[in-house]
Amino acid sequence: MARKANVDSVISILGFGGSLRKGSYNRALLTEAMDLTPKDSKIEIFELEGIPLFNQDQEHSPPERVKEFKGKIKAADAILIATPEANYSIPGVLKNAIDWASRPYGDNAFEGKPVAIMSASIGMLGGARAQYHLRQSFVFLDMHPINRPEVFVTMAGQKFNEHGRLTDEKAKELIKELLEALVAWTRKLKLER
Repeated sequence: MARKANVDSVISILGFGGSLRKGSYNRALLTEAMDLTPKDSKIEIFELEGIPLFNQDQEHSPPERVKEFKGKIKAADAILIATPEANYSIPGVLKNAIDWASRPYGDNAFEGKPVAIMSASIGMLGGARAQYHLRQSFVFLDMHPINRPEVFVTMAGQKFNEHGRLTDEKAKELIKELLEALVAWTRKLKLER
């Protein structure tokens, strides 16, 4: 009986983005996702601002901001990452946060978590290469990614209005489908535990 109640509860999703820029298109994607979340789920956005550069000498006694980040990851049922692309890969700020949250060895906050990715980029590929690099990291982190739909917002400068709202209806549809898939996947994994 307790298992069913747990599976039927609201799915909590922790979202974070790979950009610190105030006008970040990827932060805007996360805001959009909050409006498109299925009714049986909720998204909390965590800002990576303030997480210092990873230093393995501090991994056993990390800074408070890192402890807060790891705690939010562990408390969430699922993860949603919105990332720009930098030099054909993920930005340093995102890699740094992932490194902190997965250390020290044996205390990987991401282990076993369902995860979905979306990206926005001013280029024609919409962050595709960054997403593929993230997927490689998920293997080592022992995460369970959603494979479809893939959400790439290309030419992002033309797809957000002056208030940072996404104007591309197809992209909104895909984000909604991605979130529905993430919630369903999370429920399925909970049943298997």
